[in-house]
Amino acid sequence: MTAIATTPLPPMARRARRRSAALGLLAWVAGILFCLPVFWMLLTSLHSEPDAATNPPSLTASLTLDGYKKFFGAGGGADPAPALLNSATASLMSTLFVLVLALPAAYALSIRPVRKWTDAMFFFLSTKMLPVVAGLLPIYLFAKNAGLLDNVWLLVILYTSMNLPIAVWMLQSFLADIPVSIIEAAHMDGAGLPTVLVRIVAPLAGPGIAATSLICFIFSWNEMLFARVLTGVVAETAPVFLTSFVTSQGLFLAQLCAASVVVSLPVLVAGFAAQDKLVQGLSLGAVK
Repeated sequence: MTAIATTPLPPMARRARRRSAALGLLAWVAGILFCLPVFWMLLTSLHSEPDAATNPPSLTASLTLDGYKKFFGAGGGADPAPALLNSATASLMSTLFVLVLALPAAYALSIRPVRKWTDAMFFFLSTKMLPVVAGLLPIYLFAKNAGLLDNVWLLVILYTSMNLPIAVWMLQSFLADIPVSIIEAAHMDGAGLPTVLVRIVAPLAGPGIAATSLICFIFSWNEMLFARVLTGVVAETAPVFLTSFVTSQGLFLAQLCAASVVVSLPVLVAGFAAQDKLVQGLSLGAVK
């Protein structure tokens, strides 16, 4: 049998292969380090309170679902359903309103640019430069005088206004990649602006809209400062509900980790379901 001779790789190819292997190993290490706190939180949520409170925590402790049972109200605890429902309402409705308002604005700033559109974009960005806590007192006084304290619709309005600037910025970059000739052809066929936005712009910018929606949803779902100050019992959100596990009697670590896992699930599920659209949307315009 004749041996087949193999041509050795040139030095540059060998260096490139070693560099690629090193970068791949580094990516795996970074991914494991990034996911390690999540796995640790999940493991702690499956321990009893005495085992979860040990320092250092025991990896071989027996597993139990007591933390999840107590989170869902077993043993006379508070019911988390209203808080989860309030978070879902505030996040979903504010994201919907953001898209309805941001899509026409991004259309005007990209496909049909207005005069001095760069100044308008800077104005949108400048609204994010004010610290959130600086506007807390005026918003609280306004909500108090308007009778909107402890009202979930106040959170919808606030989250919409908070996420609108970043949504306009993101959608403007996505819509700028749409060929103008398609829009002009639709106008020549008699399509109005609403028809163009719904039937042409939205499908073409679908990945960008999905990425923007997911980011706005995550920001709204995780917001706690305004929800903590402006809500009480009726409009309490899930992040505020989590703070109830830190009491003067101590920190219920297992229950807190169980609650954190449950509250994180909607964001994780949404991100996993839209991961293809998210990656595609965030990479639009990266390579010309």
